[in-house]
Amino acid sequence: MTSTTELLLQPSRVASPVDAPALRWGILGPGWIAARFAEALRHHTSQKIAAVASRNTERAAAFAADWEIPFVHSRYDELVARTDVDVVYIATPHTLHFEHAALALEAGKHVVVEKPLALNAHQARGIAELARFKGLFAMEAMWSAFLPKFDVIDQILSHGMLGEIGTVMADHGEYFDADHRIYDPTLAGGPLLDLGTYVVYFAQKALGQPVDLTAVGQQANSELNGQISAILTSPTGAHAVLNTTILADTPNLGAICGTAGMLRTEGVFYRPGDFTVSLRDGRSARFVDDISGYPAGLAYEAAEAARRIAGGQLESPSRTMADTVSNLETLDELRRLLGIEFPS
Repeated sequence: MTSTTELLLQPSRVASPVDAPALRWGILGPGWIAARFAEALRHHTSQKIAAVASRNTERAAAFAADWEIPFVHSRYDELVARTDVDVVYIATPHTLHFEHAALALEAGKHVVVEKPLALNAHQARGIAELARFKGLFAMEAMWSAFLPKFDVIDQILSHGMLGEIGTVMADHGEYFDADHRIYDPTLAGGPLLDLGTYVVYFAQKALGQPVDLTAVGQQANSELNGQISAILTSPTGAHAVLNTTILADTPNLGAICGTAGMLRTEGVFYRPGDFTVSLRDGRSARFVDDISGYPAGLAYEAAEAARRIAGGQLESPSRTMADTVSNLETLDELRRLLGIEFPS
């Protein structure tokens, strides 16, 4: 070690969600993540929720009462036809994302689709092409991509602070009881799309799209994959070592390791939280996050969409549709390697 001088990190360039132009949102699918999103909009932004839709009218009505949403619909096509809705947040099951994104886009509405954007890269390309054809904004709600934490990580990587990246490690494991919807194969259950999306996002942020993949899986039961461990190889030969599981809680940590140093998260890697950068020359720095996680962290994706839509842009540079398609191509290949089948 040649120096003990403290390392300085560039501050986040992400603006406060409160400052984003206020748009009128419609919500399709009043489930758990939609409730966190509604809470984020209500308490951490200036956005307005105009309507909510669900095939279960009672569920939609209860959701509307919780978040003071004025209009409730039992038909999705009724919501997307509303003239007082600017953008539709789609939080229905994965298997319906493509259908509902297309429904909203065909009705002339911008869309923010909960991750994963679609079941596969083919569907994601279809959403991207339709949005471009219609001249509408489309974005996957990969909330990590819009957090101040990840803007700082982007700057560390783009400035080459860690040197040439050789290894990325990330795991995302949560234990789920067998009655959870993640165990339902008809809803594209298992860890790949719910949890694996995050580890692939983290890996490709540092290394880009892999040129080679190897993977092993473990079944949760006779119908469903429960765990995936994979090595993704980049064009430079670097490795991303990834694990995702619904069979146990894991540390949920991430690390990016290069010839000049290492970045390590101090909590769940994809959420708001602290991380440490330690360089081989002895310098180090710690990023301390002041965002608490759910629901405050979800405000940033909504604010990003609102700013881009108000500015007439069709995508977010923080999470382009090409980024989303690239991640889904990797997930598709992992699925092929392991023989995992989703509904057609």
